[in-house]
Amino acid sequence: MPPKKAVPRRERRRMSRADAQLSMRVEGGSADGALTPIVTESRNISGSGVYCFTPHYLAPLSKVALTIVLPAVPGRIARQRLLKCEGVVVRCQGGEGPKRDRAYELACSFLGLESGARELLDEYVVWRNLQALRTSPRVASSRRTAAGRARPARTKRIGGAGGSGTAAGSGAARRTGTRKRRTVH
Repeated sequence: MPPKKAVPRRERRRMSRADAQLSMRVEGGSADGALTPIVTESRNISGSGVYCFTPHYLAPLSKVALTIVLPAVPGRIARQRLLKCEGVVVRCQGGEGPKRDRAYELACSFLGLESGARELLDEYVVWRNLQALRTSPRVASSRRTAAGRARPARTKRIGGAGGSGTAAGSGAARRTGTRKRRTVH
């Protein structure tokens, strides 16, 4: 049988998702039929759903009541808010690792989220993703690498001019100074 070709997978999510550890409560029917309140922490969230770990199994396609604590967003949301809505269990799988017998991976999709609540959630997700980009070590190291490569190239050009070009040297210094001021943060 010939090997399968690697086909790039297309992202199917419609809403952007942010890694966030938010306090939350899930209330839903467990396997034995009892209403189980579960206090947990989200792993990621979007305008369409939330992902977390839970010690109880919840059947897929079952309805749950969700309460999520959204923290204050600087410059926009002045204080933390409680987001209360209904959801449906999309996935509930046994977790991997040492606690796999006690933890389930739970993914819930929001049902009937009001437009104001969705707007707050979307603002939080955008803010959280911007914070993650600002603190990302890859972004900072790539900026340093790009700056490190740019400096030797300018030095070679100045040194390659030769002669007693004080005007050329000062012009290069002025160009370098201008570039530093144009840095986008």
